[in-house]
Amino acid sequence: MNTRPDQPLRLGTRRSKLAMSQSGHVADAVRAVTGRAVELVEITTYGDVSREHLSQIGGTGVFVTALRDALLRGEVDFAVHSLKDLPTAQPDDLVIAAMPRREDARDALVARDGLTFEQLPDGARIGTGSPRRTAQLNHLALSLGKRIETVPIRGNVDTRIGFVRDGELDAVVLAAAGLNRIGRGDEATDLLSVDSVLPAPGQGALAVECLASDTDLVAALGELDDPHTRAAVTAERSLLAALEAGCSAPVGAFADLLADGEIVNEMRLRGVVGTLDGTTLVQLSTTGPVPQSYDEAMALGRELADEMLAKGAAGLMGERSL
Repeated sequence: MNTRPDQPLRLGTRRSKLAMSQSGHVADAVRAVTGRAVELVEITTYGDVSREHLSQIGGTGVFVTALRDALLRGEVDFAVHSLKDLPTAQPDDLVIAAMPRREDARDALVARDGLTFEQLPDGARIGTGSPRRTAQLNHLALSLGKRIETVPIRGNVDTRIGFVRDGELDAVVLAAAGLNRIGRGDEATDLLSVDSVLPAPGQGALAVECLASDTDLVAALGELDDPHTRAAVTAERSLLAALEAGCSAPVGAFADLLADGEIVNEMRLRGVVGTLDGTTLVQLSTTGPVPQSYDEAMALGRELADEMLAKGAAGLMGERSL
């Protein structure tokens, strides 16, 4: 490792409550496997201070750049990212040493009066900054015979839920994993089934990243890796990359493991691309053996992407603005 054993490992993290909580969990795990002290180094990213909508400033990748720059400058030893924020192209000099076991990948609805999505009134105003959610929520509403108005919002969990508490919005949609990680999962009034709304590729998973050249640290952090999470997320991100979609494109993907009794023997990958108004969705799935390597997981994603493109997904990919 680059630092002496008697020095703390420096973990780079965004300053938000959610990022600090996620990084704190990882820090505890790293302390347990390495016996080293770990200190959190707070890093402010452009995405944290800008009030522009994410789609205008380059998508969620803006949260990642500052952390990676700190790694490359040697200011921190490793960093923790929400995996769904990571661009699909991985820099050569950095490596994702661990993907710990995934949290709940679903989207959560936080609505006024404890309402579920089905109970929301016609014309309900729902806050989300995600084109992926916008497309699928509109589609779900149409399938229930009603319309909703999606309102672009930004901000931390408190800010977003505040729009509902203050009566500005009927509901907001957030990642269930984020609510769970800050101890607020009970505020969700509905968890949206992946059968209705597919999450962002990698949603609910974390990426622990360090310099590829720091082989001792790569090996130590690797103790936190969950092979099933890595296989699933790699397939989802391969689909995203093969569709040539950025973080801000309306693409959902989810890979789940199918078990025969106690034995996990297959992986099902589902993908969706839709128009923002929800009137057109291309949604397909493929099932195969659980990938045993990076290349096999990548192949599963590319295969489904090819099928989706053949069904017209390419024509929907241009809808990236909110």
